[in-house]
Amino acid sequence: MFKQYQIALNSLVVKECTRFLRIWVQTLVPPAITMTLYFVIFGQLIGSRVGELEGFAYVDFIMPGLIMLAVINNAYSNVASSFFSAKFQRNVEELLVAPVPTFVLVMGFVSGGMLRALLVGGIVSLVALTFVDIQIHNIFIIVITAVLTAMLFALGGLINAIFAKTFDDISIIPTFVLAPLTYLGGVFYSLSMLPEVGQTVSQFNPILYMVNAFRYGFIGYTDVSLTIALSVLVGSVIVLFTTAMMLINRGVGIRS
Repeated sequence: MFKQYQIALNSLVVKECTRFLRIWVQTLVPPAITMTLYFVIFGQLIGSRVGELEGFAYVDFIMPGLIMLAVINNAYSNVASSFFSAKFQRNVEELLVAPVPTFVLVMGFVSGGMLRALLVGGIVSLVALTFVDIQIHNIFIIVITAVLTAMLFALGGLINAIFAKTFDDISIIPTFVLAPLTYLGGVFYSLSMLPEVGQTVSQFNPILYMVNAFRYGFIGYTDVSLTIALSVLVGSVIVLFTTAMMLINRGVGIRS
């Protein structure tokens, strides 16, 4: 039985990876170009005028956040578009009637999004090397934060795709929710720069904890408690994974 599940999971993961690798010019190259522009504009041009932030060169301070930005966007968009395409083409029903549990189906799609996100994160890290001398303060924190964040937003993309009825619906959350949260999640600034009200409000933004945990892994600085940050990540993954399982089991957005 376990071998059957493993074969099913491997098949889904290979399918998902083949999907985004086949069109690598559209999936892997644009994030590298976008992040290069961020490093040039914010890191070099603006950063040279800003100087240091919390004792670090500005480009060093924002580098982890830019990598995390790429991981978040690619994990989310990959699964959202892939699962919705499966719904639109009516082949998701073949997966639902297959003799595999729901968690295998969820992990298959989520794993594809995670692999794309982590691959893009690696590419952006290589881009960053041309602009900064990357430091590694705690490699374990870097890896665990990247993996959990990729999984979290891959699950978010899956849930978005479950509810989506048209292709336009899968762009609503990234545009009106994800983008504001990421740009207000401490990528380009320190929490201490905000007034007290702003600091309080920012603490309800989950992306703030991901960015700061990731930043701690590189430069050893964080605006929030590392324990709380990792707890938010783990708790959010559990909640979204459970939600995705429940929605698929109930056939929400799938069965008419």
